Amino acid sequence: MQGSGYNVTLKELADKLELENCTPDLDIDHVKITQTEVNRPALQLAGYFDYFDSSRIQIIGHVEHTYMQKIGIERSVEVMERIMCGSEESPKPPCIIYCREIWIEDEIVELANKYNVPLLRSRKATSPFMAELIRWLNTELAPRCSVHGVLVDIYGEGVLIMGESGIGKSEVALELIHRGHRLVSDDVVEIKRVSDSSLIGSAPDITRHFIELRGIGIIDAKTLFGVESVKDEQEINLVIKLEEYDKEQEYDRLGLEEQYIEFLGNQVVCHSIPVRPGRNIAVICESAAVNHRQKNMGYNAALELYNRVTSNLQEKRSEKE
Repeated sequence: MQGSGYNVTLKELADKLELENCTPDLDIDHVKITQTEVNRPALQLAGYFDYFDSSRIQIIGHVEHTYMQKIGIERSVEVMERIMCGSEESPKPPCIIYCREIWIEDEIVELANKYNVPLLRSRKATSPFMAELIRWLNTELAPRCSVHGVLVDIYGEGVLIMGESGIGKSEVALELIHRGHRLVSDDVVEIKRVSDSSLIGSAPDITRHFIELRGIGIIDAKTLFGVESVKDEQEINLVIKLEEYDKEQEYDRLGLEEQYIEFLGNQVVCHSIPVRPGRNIAVICESAAVNHRQKNMGYNAALELYNRVTSNLQEKRSEKE
């Protein structure tokens, strides 16, 4: 997933992954990272630059550094200069990161300052560092959208509650908090597509942990109910749509076939729940979350009932014959 239109600064990356800036004279506050892919320039150090994507973060590990020591500092400076200088066809790398606290030669630092390519250093081994870096970039640079709804963590399942304004989404969230579940976001949910199968929901910074209750106003869930009642982000596993009860409409009473809603190209299981006096929507949401988890674990209550009824009918037919 590249070219999503989002970016993070190199300073944010360095702070998050605890990287040492080995070129302190260069400004990393305004260097933009726009790609989730990274590159270990082993082939480039050997002189092969076809299909080299210089816009990616470049990672130097033990293998690359050992090879540079073998070819000598003069040859190393030549290939590193070609990596750093960029061209009209290919931009300069946003940065070069050395892993395992590898010592960076003064000649390489001079090159970095000359071509304005920051050098950073990590204490971690190369493979674990790359895995952490790619995971973080995939989250921060993921395609995203905002929807009107409430996101709650119910027994570890992320349930996005949607519906028309005033139908009672925030009141349901409040009842769920009272029942020991955790609020992620009220009113506006920011959704990130971090993979082909995962959507992560969170709250905008300005409204995080706040709930709007008509007739009361704004309440701070974290302050009123404690830190155990809130969560910063949560994978969205299930969508529940609240709608006014319509006696003319037929609602699913068995659940043999799943209904889906799509966000950013990913499909999520969706249930339409009619709202009418006397229905405890919070308990229904709990039951839906547990039932969804049970299906993922291989047990489908609707299918089990269907099989029992079918088996019973077959037995009765056999008896008549």
